[in-house]
Amino acid sequence: MNKFEIRKAVPDDVQVILQLINELAVFEKLEHEVVATQELLQRNLFGESHVAHALIGELDGKPVGMALYFYNFSTFLARPGIYLEDLIIRSEFRSRGFGEAMIRHLVKIASEEKCGRVEWAVLNWNARAIKFYQSLGAELKEEWTTCRIDEEGMRNLLGN
Repeated sequence: MNKFEIRKAVPDDVQVILQLINELAVFEKLEHEVVATQELLQRNLFGESHVAHALIGELDGKPVGMALYFYNFSTFLARPGIYLEDLIIRSEFRSRGFGEAMIRHLVKIASEEKCGRVEWAVLNWNARAIKFYQSLGAELKEEWTTCRIDEEGMRNLLGN
């Protein structure tokens, strides 16, 4: 059969989404940073004030990957954009075109919604992913450095 389909995630997918997040964390050697729970995912992906979206990639009805994304805004373009927070393809299903299909699907959503761009970050040591993204026409913006204030930094900045 081997039919690959992409669909919007639904609340019943929360357990699979959390499993995929944990698999990604292991791959990136960042499992110690995962504090995500099913409850947090339920609220932030499917709750009344959800802030992110997910696509599930399935092969013959079984989840093999996920794209988790949210909308941002470009002041220069004066248009929304999509930020791909994570593209996760289970290791045994990589190099089979599923990641490309998911990115193409996300780009189609961005185009239909008149977004100005799709962006994401890649770890600089992940040469395989960098090569893959470049093969799709992605431009690495080396002059930009990601800045982040985490929860502890927010508390410190606010004096809490």
